[in-house]
Amino acid sequence: MRPNVISDEFQLTRARSLADCQPLQVEDYSLQAAVFASPPKWHLAHMTWFFETFLLKEFVPGYRPQNDAFQVLFNSYYNGIGEQHPRDKRGLLSRPTLEEVFAYREAVDEAMLLLLSDPHHPSYTEIQRRTRLGIEHERQHQELMFTDIKYSLAANPLFPAMSPGSNSPEGDAAVSTSETVSSSQSQQRILSGAAVMNEAPADESGPGWSSFEGGLVEIGYQGDGFCFDNELPRHPVFLQPFELADGLVTNAEFQAFVDDGAYECPDYWLADGWAAVQEQGWRDPLYWLERDGQHLEYTLQGLLPRHPQHPVCHVSGYEADAYARWAGARLPTEAEWEFAATSQPEPVRGRDTHNLLHPPAREHRTDRQLYGACWQWTQSAYSAYPGFKAEGGAIGEYNGKFMSNQWAVRGGSCVTWSSQARSAYRNFFYPQDRWQFLGVRLAR
Repeated sequence: MRPNVISDEFQLTRARSLADCQPLQVEDYSLQAAVFASPPKWHLAHMTWFFETFLLKEFVPGYRPQNDAFQVLFNSYYNGIGEQHPRDKRGLLSRPTLEEVFAYREAVDEAMLLLLSDPHHPSYTEIQRRTRLGIEHERQHQELMFTDIKYSLAANPLFPAMSPGSNSPEGDAAVSTSETVSSSQSQQRILSGAAVMNEAPADESGPGWSSFEGGLVEIGYQGDGFCFDNELPRHPVFLQPFELADGLVTNAEFQAFVDDGAYECPDYWLADGWAAVQEQGWRDPLYWLERDGQHLEYTLQGLLPRHPQHPVCHVSGYEADAYARWAGARLPTEAEWEFAATSQPEPVRGRDTHNLLHPPAREHRTDRQLYGACWQWTQSAYSAYPGFKAEGGAIGEYNGKFMSNQWAVRGGSCVTWSSQARSAYRNFFYPQDRWQFLGVRLAR
């Protein structure tokens, strides 16, 4: 890859992280409502730490870290690097200040661009490879920043918008709940808007199904572009004939599951899922709210009327599995999803190709919502492909060590870069996780 190409990609991605944070208030940068949701300021520093640790310290003779303490504070989980600051205390890091984190990013960016400008460096091929990994790593963290700040802002009873009044799905106007505290007129405006949305007709015809003969097929990344190590090696799998729903389960369809009392009926749930329902008090998806009989949903644009035809999102793997059982279907396997996505490709959409920060409704019957809406739960355990071998050293901790107790999800979401929305891309979450844009696609 030519030096200017990788440098341009680096600068584009680094600038996007700062642009993503532009709507935040300074108080928002340190919010951490749960151990799994890191503050935006920590994300900005950690993404910088990655380039400093795995590139500058490795390939720039005599390079000295910007701050030795940052090596601990912003190390996420790399045991091969050394000690890490406790994950549940990232929100307590009032220092370094936000300005110091910005200065840290600027200094590392300057050093990185200097390193990338030297194609005669004896390790330049490896420098390019690691820089590409760092770019894709930062894009993953940009996605996490959105979902983490959404979770933290949602903990505020004012339900503040990250970006009020902009990029609202379907053109709906978001209304900050802070207005509802001081104005009964605004309260009525929210609820009357919800009533209109609740009356929107559902698509009675359903999503439709695509049939696949199965047989001996191959899955795993193929091509000469970038992929993560967990997408390899490409290998054969045998599939029985199956069908895959053409679209994602909608809010209206999931509402029927709720209304049928499924959260009170253990028949549909895996044992661990039913235990989670009881322990967590789940009665509907994360961010759903009911006020005076009206259906609302918290989004990054604030509290909005819940659109019946938007994909249901922020559901756990347990909820997705229970819904599938209730609907007389099941979740797809990883191999089924990838084979179907490869067999019937559609234009890839991602956060860099549209501005929505919420999953949109299907545009037309041929829109299968494979990418650019919600991650889709599969029934497959996240595990190594046959022949997988993690890279040596600390950088090899990127994916392999998480291949335990998690479920594979596919397809990307409304906050995923299109460069990562490919059929072979594997993401993974614990089946009880709900804070990501996680949705449901049925199989049978």
